Amino acid sequence: MPNNEVILRFNNVTFEYGKKKILDEATFSVRRGAKVTLMGQNGAGKSTMFQLITGDLKTEEGNVIMEEELTFAISKQVIPRDQLGDTVLAFFESAFPKKKIYDIEPRIKKVLEIVNLSAPLDRIVKSFSGGQQARLLLAFALIQDPDMLLLDEPTNNLDPAGIEHLTKFLIDSKKTCIVISHDADFLNAFTQGVLYLDIFTKKVEQYTGNYFDVLKEITARLERERMKNVRLQRDILHRKEQMNFFAQKGGHMRDVARKMNEKIAELEEDVVDVRQEDRTIRGFSIPCQEEITGRILELTSVSVIKNHKATTKKVKIALKKGERLHLTGPNGIGKTTLLEALASGHAKGESIEAGTRIGYYRQDFSTLDFDATVWDTLARAMREGDQDRLRSTAAGFLLDAEILRAKVGALSEGQKGLVAFAKLSLEAPGLLILDEPTNHINFRHIPVIAKALDRYEGAMILVSHVPDFVKQIRIDYTLDLAAL
Repeated sequence: MPNNEVILRFNNVTFEYGKKKILDEATFSVRRGAKVTLMGQNGAGKSTMFQLITGDLKTEEGNVIMEEELTFAISKQVIPRDQLGDTVLAFFESAFPKKKIYDIEPRIKKVLEIVNLSAPLDRIVKSFSGGQQARLLLAFALIQDPDMLLLDEPTNNLDPAGIEHLTKFLIDSKKTCIVISHDADFLNAFTQGVLYLDIFTKKVEQYTGNYFDVLKEITARLERERMKNVRLQRDILHRKEQMNFFAQKGGHMRDVARKMNEKIAELEEDVVDVRQEDRTIRGFSIPCQEEITGRILELTSVSVIKNHKATTKKVKIALKKGERLHLTGPNGIGKTTLLEALASGHAKGESIEAGTRIGYYRQDFSTLDFDATVWDTLARAMREGDQDRLRSTAAGFLLDAEILRAKVGALSEGQKGLVAFAKLSLEAPGLLILDEPTNHINFRHIPVIAKALDRYEGAMILVSHVPDFVKQIRIDYTLDLAAL
């Protein structure tokens, strides 16, 4: 349990990113040993807050006050693109840019054991699966032995065994931890409090208790605000009717009307914005390529990776229009490698019907051009249609005019995921390949996405470690690479 010693405090912190205000006089504190969830809507600025804590970004007003010589380490959502070509050894050496660590190799071995990963030091980082990269990111933070761990979506890409291992580590660890995650069950297992970044007020509200209890408390508060609004609006409407009546009478009645108008203005100031913790994306569909028929994909062999070695295994998989394959297996066994090969047409033992358009959702969003604007990205995806269709589609995925003008690389990971789904809905593919499509996505959007995928009429290959998500989608075949 945390003690009473405050080691981090935001004191009336205001911060803008570009012209977008992220924080407005935000105030909160974190005690030593606390396990805290940082919660808020996609794009609200949670990752930005981590950078304010570490000093990578500076406040414009207010102060970030911390215990003297307090150390931090971030487990980021994704490995930086410029480090994907590093060896494991070079990747961990970069955690100590200002000094030479002479016992780095035994340190690497120790932290890899903690995250339950075996990795040769000369292996290239980009050759690891998404789940293995998630473990590398956590190990990168742990090797620094910080006072405070900042974990940004640490369960993304992790298989159930990996999530269980991480959960136990956090429960047993005595370190102070602040965690960003959309995995409610994971958070509820260890959270002792919540920092709620309100995207409307730009304030940070602080709650104590486990994650589910805090969610109920926030929901109840928002309902109270909604009911207060209803009462105020009724009162305002009644007073406006009276004011208009008196204003038409003339004489001293106009003075009464003026005073009533002043009272109405006071009441209108008391009306709070009707807020939701997160808006949910609109229901959508992914149209299927119209001209395809019959068998779309045939797979006769796959490559299975065990102990860092690939072995070819024979399989017999054929997908027709409307059929779905769920590809399963632990992190690192070769699921993403197979999907990449299928999408590129370079898979051995694979045949895809000529002319089939492939819609590929990659877990690292590398199918998106990070230097292009969101508008240009969606415009290129449209088979046909006009600007109104593009705007309507974007709005359904909560991509407003400001986001449409932004470059993809400037978006949060959750926003990139919504751009990827908007792109798929405009592409009308005949074969849909989905690699962990719930990563980074707010849990409120997931049922909407599952419904769209379940209604998709083309062929589909799905990789997902989220059982509740998979249950919502009709699956015709399952291929477990671990069983081959």
